[in-house]
Amino acid sequence: MKIGKKTIKVFKMKNRKGFAAICCDHLTEGRTAGQALARMEKALLRTDRKKKAKKT
Repeated sequence: MKIGKKTIKVFKMKNRKGFAAICCDHLTEGRTAGQALARMEKALLRTDRKKKAKKT
């Protein structure tokens, strides 16, 4: 999956229930693949806002 230029890898965790998403040194977990992806989108938005705040 892709969000903008960033590629997100979603996978089933072997030793836990649910799915995980990894992108840009972020790891998020969720019960479903969609939930893990949604949480990753929020994490990426937060880090983008932090980067923009540091520049100004």
